[in-house]
Amino acid sequence: MSTSTLALTLPVLPIKRTVLFPGILMPVTVGRERSVAAVNAALKTEEKMVLVVAQRDPATENPGLEDLYTIGTKAIVKQVAPSEDGTIHALVQGIERVALLKAEQSLPFLLVQARRLELPADHDREVQALQRAIQELITDLPRLIQAPGIEDATAAFRKEENPATLAYRVASLLNLTVKEEQTLLESSSTIELLRSLYAALSKEIQILQLRDKIASDAQAKIGKNQREYILREQLKAIQQELGEGEGDESEIAHLKKRIQEADLPDHVRKEVEREIARLAKVPPSSPDHQVLRTYLELVLELPWKKASEEHLDLSKVRQVLEEDHYGIKEVKERIVEHLAVLKLNPTAKAPILCLVGPPGVGKTSLGQSIARAMGRTFERFSLGGIHDEAELRGHRRTYVGALPGRIIQAMRRAGVINPVLMLDEVDKMGRDFRGDPAAALLEILDPAQNHTFRDHYLDLPFDLSKVFFITTANTLDTISQPLLDRMEIIRVQGYSEREKAEIARRYLWPRRLKEAGLAAEQVQLPETVLDQIINRYTREAGVRQLEQMLGRLTRKVALTFAELPEGKERQAVTVDPKMLPDWLGSERFMPEEARKNIPVGVATGLAWTPTGGDVLYIETTLLPGSHEVSLTGQLGDVMQESARAARSYLWSHAESMGLDISRFKRNGVHIHVPSGAIPKDGPSAGITMATALASSYVGKPVRSDTAMTGEISLSGLVLPVGGIKEKVLAAHRAGIKRIILPKANEKDLKEVPQEVRDDLTFLPVERIEEVLPAAFDHEPGAHGVSAADRPIASSA
Repeated sequence: MSTSTLALTLPVLPIKRTVLFPGILMPVTVGRERSVAAVNAALKTEEKMVLVVAQRDPATENPGLEDLYTIGTKAIVKQVAPSEDGTIHALVQGIERVALLKAEQSLPFLLVQARRLELPADHDREVQALQRAIQELITDLPRLIQAPGIEDATAAFRKEENPATLAYRVASLLNLTVKEEQTLLESSSTIELLRSLYAALSKEIQILQLRDKIASDAQAKIGKNQREYILREQLKAIQQELGEGEGDESEIAHLKKRIQEADLPDHVRKEVEREIARLAKVPPSSPDHQVLRTYLELVLELPWKKASEEHLDLSKVRQVLEEDHYGIKEVKERIVEHLAVLKLNPTAKAPILCLVGPPGVGKTSLGQSIARAMGRTFERFSLGGIHDEAELRGHRRTYVGALPGRIIQAMRRAGVINPVLMLDEVDKMGRDFRGDPAAALLEILDPAQNHTFRDHYLDLPFDLSKVFFITTANTLDTISQPLLDRMEIIRVQGYSEREKAEIARRYLWPRRLKEAGLAAEQVQLPETVLDQIINRYTREAGVRQLEQMLGRLTRKVALTFAELPEGKERQAVTVDPKMLPDWLGSERFMPEEARKNIPVGVATGLAWTPTGGDVLYIETTLLPGSHEVSLTGQLGDVMQESARAARSYLWSHAESMGLDISRFKRNGVHIHVPSGAIPKDGPSAGITMATALASSYVGKPVRSDTAMTGEISLSGLVLPVGGIKEKVLAAHRAGIKRIILPKANEKDLKEVPQEVRDDLTFLPVERIEEVLPAAFDHEPGAHGVSAADRPIASSA
């Protein structure tokens, strides 16, 4: 290696993507084999000099002279730190510019002959002006460039007197391209160098100012929501690392995937896509985010098109109904009729049935049997106590904690668009200032409207026309007429003692044994014991109390077995009538022989109640010296009018009926109906009141085995009444043998079980004159009452 004042020969260190200026320190990582050899060669000399030259193309791995720029920088290798992988970390400092002339060798490193290039010492006014302009521009660098030591560097630049040194030092700080840096290095004069630097510096400062402005504008727009968003993102990242939850983006992506896979109507899909777009823009901490998410999940879970496959086989329907329910043949036949229509015309609107009857007669279980027979999903909810329309129609989403209505919730639980949906206790809805739920049911239960039912929360039309609605009620009196018009009424009336015993044998007793963990052979329940439980411990139209009593029996037996010593064999238990007082308590209802002797002025009537029929004893007594009619026992207006009509008729026809008219003039009358705490009303006690009054006026008791029902008119007609089956069953339970009823109600006796009709004698009447002879024990000519004592009609 030789050096002269005009030329010098030195090893070449090619560098990529940057240029080394004179006077500048630069760290360099040397990894290529020829470059490492060049550095090692320089280190072996006393001067430790190399030529640092930029490559024209950074991708060239083994550059030759033609691959390098012609102007480079002579540099001294200040420090070297070898690494284990063979690379060298070197620190070089530029000394002066050089021009490459020719290559002396290419291996093991590139050795080039070069000559020094010195800048002319031109210090005219333009140079001074450019130098000052550059020094003014660099005062903005500390504000625009956030780098350590930048303020010290700019302070040193302002004190630099050599314009070329200033230019090279400033250029090393700027983010210039290799071509721009090479242009500065190749400048042939100081003024050309300063002009190029000023242009590059001005451009860079403009870029930095624009970047600063953009950052300032963006920072100004970052408010509370943006800050919360950043914090939430950080929290989300922490939760993901801890495995505590998915990110919001993944939730939205999951919802979008579910929307794509869901079988939705077009109008629903359009609304859902609009809501998911809103959800993506709402911050997760916003209350609207949870509302939107819950809404979308509801829409996706609803069965818009999914329907359960049904195979409507009427023979199977009959079989299921017979398996699940004993008796009630007319009810089963009505149900089969409706299902037959659906079989012949699958597109017909599903019927809306209303099962009306006392508690415990099996209304809800009938709905379950219908669903099982049709192969449909069964869902139910109770309307009892609902007094807010929003319970059915849903709350609007503007309310905090808004929920869909019970109808939509039931459809979501069902999972199909054609379930059997039972609405229990439709007669027990209330109403207040928040709306009338019964009015909301008008749309829900109307086949002409419910195909586009709109829940306030869902706010989308939902088709309810394929739902098989079944409602239940204990009475129709509290149901509005418009709502009744939309339903097919099927009355499920009470059971006779024989039917109750059969139901207990088939369903109640096996179910209670299973619940108590007992086998059928471990407990024997004789028929006599079952009959005693039915007659002495229950008094109802249904079988709910009976099931409770049977449940108490099984629990007593289970307790007996559970207390046996370990290893002792369990002996079968036969329930004996003597056990009942200890296990079930004292008899709740006394035998009817206690009413065998009915005193004068008392008559046995029959009443209908929401829980079935009941026997009602009407008591009368004369009040000497009074002229008033006193009525007690919480009697309603209709019942009070019946009492006055009965007295007026007897008074006006006393002579023709052989009654002493003076007793009407000299005595007032007091009419009382026991169980005074229970309100009573209705016209069906008319002939009973007339008979009780006649008994007081003639002083003769009414037959104790006879009960009666019927409305009385002022002209003496006996008018038809309702609830005949329930009343007859109540009389049969009470041990009554003869029943007087309006002739117009004779047709209703076919609803009464045959075994009950066989035990009773029915006496249809049309006028009050026919009632009195049938009601009294007769002796020829006594008190002017007819001596004939024969049944007017009897049931076979």
